[in-house]
Amino acid sequence: MADTDDADDMDNTARSPVETLPLFPLGTVLLPGLVLPLHIFEERYRTLVAELLELPADEPRRFGVVAIQQGREVGPHARTSLYEVGCTATLAEVRAYPDGRYDLMTIGADRFRMTRLDSDSALYLRAEVRWLPEVEGAAADLVAPVQEALREYVRQLAERGARQPAVAELPEIPDEPLALSYFAAAALLVDTGTRQQLLAADTAADRLQLALTLLRRETGLLSTLPSVDAAQLSRQRFSPN
Repeated sequence: MADTDDADDMDNTARSPVETLPLFPLGTVLLPGLVLPLHIFEERYRTLVAELLELPADEPRRFGVVAIQQGREVGPHARTSLYEVGCTATLAEVRAYPDGRYDLMTIGADRFRMTRLDSDSALYLRAEVRWLPEVEGAAADLVAPVQEALREYVRQLAERGARQPAVAELPEIPDEPLALSYFAAAALLVDTGTRQQLLAADTAADRLQLALTLLRRETGLLSTLPSVDAAQLSRQRFSPN
């Protein structure tokens, strides 16, 4: 059972004000702290970026990234095609081309849950969202086991020729539970549905426990393989149960 403070934090989600957020559906899951480069060429998303760039400098230039749950395109049944929980992408760098295209460097920031999808009011999708609180939970005892499992997982990948850039780019694995939970989630080569479970976990403790289960399971799988193709491995489905 969650302690009183954690329960209060999660209950605040239902009471948080609703905001409208432009959406960018993708076939991947964005996590807080993760860098996401994007090449913008579709007219609807050119419009989105142009509108963000027109905002005053003190306003957040961000949009919501939500993973596509079913199919490759978002159409009339978008509500059932998208996962409900997403993450904002904040513009960090923008390169504009004369023909209207953009190259973006964005950074994952805040999680949200969609409460209503609006596909009629603009060229691109918008949604009413509520922000999800970041609750640590009983995570302290999971930090060391996850760090150890992550090091072994990366070692197994390296021995089999698969690079794991999410880990290699940082000098050390985080000690803080929330940061570690997203770090481990980013490091795992798993399918979209499993990564979505990691993003949507209620607390850092829940995310760390799921990451620990997956790290140990996938490390066991890697130990049976002479070599591994990272892209192929990421498409395999792993159940947390």
